[in-house]
Amino acid sequence: MEYIKNKDLTLLEKTYIPQIAKGMALTFKQMFKPKFTRQYPEEKWPTPPSFRGRPVLVQEENGTERCVACGLCSRVCPALAIEVQANETELEKERYPEKFEINMVRCIFCGFCEEVCPEEAIVMSNEYELVFKSQEEAIFGKDKLLTPRKNLEERLKFLKENR
Repeated sequence: MEYIKNKDLTLLEKTYIPQIAKGMALTFKQMFKPKFTRQYPEEKWPTPPSFRGRPVLVQEENGTERCVACGLCSRVCPALAIEVQANETELEKERYPEKFEINMVRCIFCGFCEEVCPEEAIVMSNEYELVFKSQEEAIFGKDKLLTPRKNLEERLKFLKENR
C-alpha cells in the first residue's frame, strides 16, 4: 500500500504571514462595524424558543401538575440538583410528586431533565434572571416551579418540532 504524502508548505506559508493577514483583515472589518449595546435592566433580551432558562413544571388547566413522579429527571441530572418524592393518588394518574425541588444554585441549565421526561412535565423556560439572598431561597419547590401551560406554549411547540 502506497501512502500519499501531503503537500509541503511553501516558504511564504511556513512564515504564516497569509494566515496572520487574513486574521487581521477580519479583525479590522469587525472593528468598523456599528456597535450595538442593549440597556439591560430596562431593555430585556427577547429569548428564542430554543433558549434554556430555568426549569419549570408544566401545570395543566385543571391546576394539577403534569408530572407522574417517575424520577428520571433526578437520575439524569449531572449536578444532582433535582429531588423528587412520589406519592399515590386516586385520580387517573397513579402517582404524583409529593415533593419536587430543584436547587437552582446547583442547576447547570443543561436541559437533560427536559429531554428525558416522558410526560413533557419539566420544561426549560425563558426566564434567565435568578437572584438569591441565601442558599435556602435558591431551592425551588412546586410553589415556584409550577407554571401554567399557556405560558410555555412556545417552548412546547419548539420541542415537538425538534424531537
